[in-house]
Amino acid sequence: MMHDDMYGYTMWAGHWLWMLVIAIAVVIPAWRICQRTGYPGWLGVLILIPVVNLVLLYFLAFSDWPGVKESGGDA
Repeated sequence: MMHDDMYGYTMWAGHWLWMLVIAIAVVIPAWRICQRTGYPGWLGVLILIPVVNLVLLYFLAFSDWPGVKESGGDA
């Protein structure tokens, strides 16, 4: 029996598991970076959305960090 795609249904569960692992591996550091800069951690979830992730990176790179203002340090 031939399926329309080359892998059939055998790769389906493994694919979603792998995507979940990659998502967790990317979101956790982004979450921590947002927290350390003084922004809410949930902004790190935006790293999963194409194009929005680039906007988030530029926002973090060029904005004034609330966390730095509170501690009086300079980054």
